[in-house]
This record gives sequence, C-alpha cells and structure tokens, in this order.
Amino acid sequence: MAYFKDADEVYAYIGKLFQDLTEDDELRPKFQKADTIVQYQYRNPESQITVKMLEGQDGQVDFGDTTLEPEVVMTMEADTAHKFWLGKINVTVALARGQMKAKGPVAKILKLVPLVKPVFPRYRSMLEDAGRQDLVEAA
Repeated sequence: MAYFKDADEVYAYIGKLFQDLTEDDELRPKFQKADTIVQYQYRNPESQITVKMLEGQDGQVDFGDTTLEPEVVMTMEADTAHKFWLGKINVTVALARGQMKAKGPVAKILKLVPLVKPVFPRYRSMLEDAGRQDLVEAA
C-alpha cells in the first residue's frame, strides 16, 4: 500500500517542502545556483511537481499541469520520494537501481543532493507537526 492516499497528500507534504525551500532565505540562493527547472513525476499516486530554480529569478513550484518547461525530469514512485526526504534513499544508488529515472542533465541534480541533507529533519518535523507520525514510521 502506498504511503500517500492521493495526489493532494503528495502536494501537501512533498510539494509543501519544495514551496518552503523556495521561500527560505538561506537555502533558496543555494538551490538557485542549479539554474534549472526540475519536474518530479510520481506514481502511486500519480502526481507531478515542477520546481523552478533559476538564478536571479523568484522560485516557483507548480502542482500538476504547468506552463514551466523542465530541463530535468525525475520519475519515481511517490514512496521513493518520501523515503528520500526522510534521508533513507541514496539518489546515486536509486538511479543505478532504476528506482529513480532521470532525463536531462542529471549532474545538476546530483550537485543539489548535498544541499538537501539539512532539509531531511525539516520534512520529518513537518510530518510530525501535521500529526502524520504514521508516514514517518511507515518508511
């Protein structure tokens, strides 16, 4: 059984995390150095989050359909994304095992991985604050 019951839950937690990052005065400039637009296409449940991280521009996070044109597209189970944000998935290994698939300049994404590690506790706290200890423990 999937961790998230529907796309709205994916957006409420993983999507909210991306929104928070684009508004974080400390982290936003670091992520904008990636200078790219990444689209995350999730399965089970079907959902899509597109994140604009372009230098010198405001961040943007779209749920579902978007007018943004992604440079990198990452495809995975929503459960895999959830485990990643809990710090339980190594992106390089997940790509090698096919748990995550990427189209576009993946090197840009891999450069971001060390930057997101401080975000893992934030995701866990967000779930706990929302009363979703079940999601923390299920992964």
